[in-house]
Amino acid sequence: VQLQASGGGLARAGGSLRLSCTASGNIYSIKTMSWYRQVPGQLRELVASKTMASDATYADSVKGRFSISRDRYRNTVTLQMDRLKPEDTAVYYCNAAGVELTLREVPEVWGQGTLVTVSS
Repeated sequence: VQLQASGGGLARAGGSLRLSCTASGNIYSIKTMSWYRQVPGQLRELVASKTMASDATYADSVKGRFSISRDRYRNTVTLQMDRLKPEDTAVYYCNAAGVELTLREVPEVWGQGTLVTVSS
C-alpha cells in the first residue's frame, strides 16, 4: 500500500492551497484518512481526518479555514486550505488508518510529505 500526496507549495497569507492524496494497492477499504503536519523541532500534529462514515475532525487552529473531503471508492483524500496563515507553514503528511486489504489489514500507512509555505 502506498500513499501519494500532491499539491502544496508556496502561498501568501490569506491565500489558498489544495492537497490531494491517493492510496494505491489492493485496497478493500480505509477506515480513516487524515492529514497531519510537522514543523521542524515540533511534534507531528493532526490537522484533519475523515472516517469512512464521513465524520470529520479538525484541529482547532484550522477550523473554519480548512476542509477535508474523501472519495471512498477512489481512496483519495483532499485538504482544501483557505485563508492561510504563516503559522500553517509545515510539511503536511497524508495518513491512512485501518487499511483493509484482500487478505489482511494494515494498521497505518504514511505518505511522503509535502511542504506548504505561507509567506506573510
